[in-house]
Amino acid sequence: MKNFIRICLLVVLIFLLSFSLKAQSYLAKLEKNKNIEAKELVHYLNETRDTLILESEKKINYLYTINKNYGREYDLYVNAKSFKLPLKKLSKGKHVMVAVQSPKRIVFVVHILEDLDQEEKFTQGNSKAVEPIKVEVAENN
Repeated sequence: MKNFIRICLLVVLIFLLSFSLKAQSYLAKLEKNKNIEAKELVHYLNETRDTLILESEKKINYLYTINKNYGREYDLYVNAKSFKLPLKKLSKGKHVMVAVQSPKRIVFVVHILEDLDQEEKFTQGNSKAVEPIKVEVAENN
């Protein structure tokens, strides 16, 4: 009887954990550049994983991305020591990011797992503000 109760508790626990794991799905995944020469550029995703943060002691001159179709989606002159790049404008899939710090080019990869721009469209919806209807009451004499 004790084994039956333990098995039931284990099944319920696994069932509940499966729901909590789906709730924590990530929107993007970062493959950092682990080269010793690239350690000057600190690159990471924020807590919600919807923004790429770049920080460096040297100035970041230029940043561009190459998507899976070999097209450039971002092509920016940064000219700053830190930069935040919102990932919601990137399409779903693999993106090779190139940060230029003259004369170096530091390459790393960002995988967009969900289409972030679509998620924003669902929350905004196609709702329109409507004025309230004015009702006039006629008095009976």
